[in-house]
Amino acid sequence: MKSFLPGSLVSQIIVGLTAGVLLAAVWPEAGMAAGLLGDFFVDALKAIAPVLVLILVCAAITNHKKGSQARMGPVVSLYMLATFSAALLAVVASFMFPVTLQLTGTPEIMTAPGGLGEVLKNILLRMVDNPVNAIAHANYIGILAWAIGFGLVLRHANDTTKALMSDLDKAITKIVGVIIRLAPIGIFGIVASTIAETGFGALVSYANLLALLVGCMVVMALVVNPLIVFLRIRQNPYPLVFTCLRESGITAFFMRSSAANIPVNMELCRRMNLDEETYSVTIPIGATINMAGAAITITIMTLAAVNTMGIEVDFLSALFLSVLSAVAACGASGVAGGSLLLIPMAASLFGIDNATAMQVVSIGFIVGVLQDSAETGLNSSSDVLFTAAGSYKQGDPYPRKLPLGDHAPLPHGLPLAEGGLHPHQLPLKEAAQ
Repeated sequence: MKSFLPGSLVSQIIVGLTAGVLLAAVWPEAGMAAGLLGDFFVDALKAIAPVLVLILVCAAITNHKKGSQARMGPVVSLYMLATFSAALLAVVASFMFPVTLQLTGTPEIMTAPGGLGEVLKNILLRMVDNPVNAIAHANYIGILAWAIGFGLVLRHANDTTKALMSDLDKAITKIVGVIIRLAPIGIFGIVASTIAETGFGALVSYANLLALLVGCMVVMALVVNPLIVFLRIRQNPYPLVFTCLRESGITAFFMRSSAANIPVNMELCRRMNLDEETYSVTIPIGATINMAGAAITITIMTLAAVNTMGIEVDFLSALFLSVLSAVAACGASGVAGGSLLLIPMAASLFGIDNATAMQVVSIGFIVGVLQDSAETGLNSSSDVLFTAAGSYKQGDPYPRKLPLGDHAPLPHGLPLAEGGLHPHQLPLKEAAQ
């Protein structure tokens, strides 16, 4: 245990993942019972995430110094570009590889938004939610609005108040660090219970749909996102891409919650030595509006329903669907059921009735075992990716290799040396050079 605990968190997660699969295969009843560990870990992250966002964003704005280089604008622009690109990719893929669905049975009764206007209205009303209620119900749009408001006001507070906010920032960060170290145990429980309870037999009949959904998300993660990052930093983007997928995407894949993965992303940004004033705001914003995976899901599921109904759709109409999907995806985190419940709204563009659309939603919940995991992994890992890319100017050196397993605080503002090490980690002679 002494040799295992200080090691790489990713390697520990892989061990936990493998152990979970083996336990579910050999002893399913024990795998179901191990789900308690996964529930404990995910609930702990969900509990701390709203408070973390409120304090970090508020502290970052409160202690913001005039003339500092917080780069939130470029990061948000990258978020929106990626979301629109994902929807467009889904349209092209759906035309190249059309899929159909088996729409039978009674659809599950749920409440979906009636249109884009209702989605935008809900977003606006959530911004002025009671702050206590926003934290209690994990309303991140409301939390961000209140945190920014408090931060702007407290910028004019005395030094004692600013020091208090800074101390709260450090305290919540330490608590988050303790919870993150439980990730291997938590993922062990999640994987064991999921495989023991559902298996993957139900997914076989929807293999084509799953292949299209997950395939688009893989292309987005490995082709489109790297291209966007390259256009920003004009350097090889793949070291940064693979770091974000490895360090953030793996945990997000199994937790299936961008909100629960916010603390993991915060820790990764800190280890990458990014500007805290930037990532303490852009990471929570990314969990709300950086929804490339949701845009892909809404677009592909809607066009699959269109193909099933035999409706002829031209490319321009599908292109309009991609715009609608990208805008609606930004509000997906605030809708019960996530991106799937936005499908009826998109399907209404083509005259598909709500009962039929809700059958498509019920199919979405079946394939959600993999679809939702891949969607969350793409969304959450790209939050860090675009925060990092937006934090660097063209030609700036950036971290090409993180010292995995090193969770000690890194000196902020120091450039990384060759191999991803900071000067304080190098021999004296090399550090001086």
